[in-house]
Amino acid sequence: MLAAPISLALLIPQLNFFTNTLFLGRLGTRELGVNGIVGVFFLILAMIGYGLSSGMQIQMARRAGEGDKKGLAQLLTNGTMLAVLFSLGLMLLTLWLAPVLFGYSLDSADNFQLSVSFIYVRVWGLPFLMVTQLFSAFFIAIGRTKLLIYGSVVATLVNILFDYLLIFGKGGMPHMGFNGAAVSSVISEVFYCGTMVGIFFSKKLYREYRLSFRQFDMELSQRTLKVASPLIVQFMFSIGGWLIFFIFIEHLGPQSLAASQVLRNIFGIVGVGTWALATTCNTMVSNIIGQGRQKEVVALIIKICKLSLLYAIIICGLLLIFSREFLSIYSEDMSLIQFAIPSLHVIVVATLIMSLSTVVFNGVVGTGNTVVNLTMEMSCVGTYLLYCFFIIRLWHSPLYICWGSEFVYWTTLLIGSTLYLRSGRWKGKSI
Repeated sequence: MLAAPISLALLIPQLNFFTNTLFLGRLGTRELGVNGIVGVFFLILAMIGYGLSSGMQIQMARRAGEGDKKGLAQLLTNGTMLAVLFSLGLMLLTLWLAPVLFGYSLDSADNFQLSVSFIYVRVWGLPFLMVTQLFSAFFIAIGRTKLLIYGSVVATLVNILFDYLLIFGKGGMPHMGFNGAAVSSVISEVFYCGTMVGIFFSKKLYREYRLSFRQFDMELSQRTLKVASPLIVQFMFSIGGWLIFFIFIEHLGPQSLAASQVLRNIFGIVGVGTWALATTCNTMVSNIIGQGRQKEVVALIIKICKLSLLYAIIICGLLLIFSREFLSIYSEDMSLIQFAIPSLHVIVVATLIMSLSTVVFNGVVGTGNTVVNLTMEMSCVGTYLLYCFFIIRLWHSPLYICWGSEFVYWTTLLIGSTLYLRSGRWKGKSI
């Protein structure tokens, strides 16, 4: 019951990525490929915010399990102020860092120009995104996951509309091409944020959870960051590894980069159900620990793993049967479709491993020992990057072998998470 609304709320934003990829694929192979690089770069920024909100979600779920509404409201209030400060700092850092990073790492001057101009627009949506993430974490923590759907629907419809109008210059709007996707994403995030905050007040939740923005609680912020900072660094490592993967792929040529962007998009859509179940696992583990039911944690994780694997088997079966049809949605270039099929098959099989490792790992996150999560993530990403460096950067292997890096990452993560849960060292952790 908890996972279904979360799954739909995650699926709807994936349609944004799908729409961007679909429209930009019509602009050209270069735009399609560069969208992969800038998309992953912005995803790092988004995941920093997600790490912050996940840290707060663990605390809020624990307070919900304890029945402490005042403490939960305090976390939401202070978290909102902390999220805004974080987002402004990230914006300034990005405006300075993006030209340096892309200038150093990309081979093509055209790719560099497209990437920087896109990010300079896209980054303005970050404050709205981070506040949205926080309110989503709050709704999940109190078990009102159905409320997530409304904001996702609004954001997606707005994004699709403005993608069409601004990328192609329809309806009297300016023809912005590649940057039109960035502007439409910012507009959709403003609407998304407004909808989520509006729901909080329209449902009169402010009566139960009284907000007060008169004072920034430094001590509470420090406790929040103590839980969240390992998650923030963890997500930076995780998605940062993916950014390096795409930068390495850029050196293989425009066809490999364009195909990888399509594959990343498919990977995101396929993973929606798994990530929803993983988020549910995170919250439920933290909640039942708050209720003093630690003995039920492992059984709960195993149950969610079975659901996740069943979902992955169904989706992957469809992808294997209709590989060509799925890829043709993104591009009419038959040579690109044929080129991407072997890599798609690799992703399909890797998804089965991901369906288990994501849930088990989020079970570890729910125990509150985020330093362990960070250590695990660094080890997994380090192994992943070693594979990428040798297979892609040095040996210039075929693309389907490059995407074998997903096997390396998810298998390592599954082994580490399982060993930690079996050790029992997470028991008695207070947050």
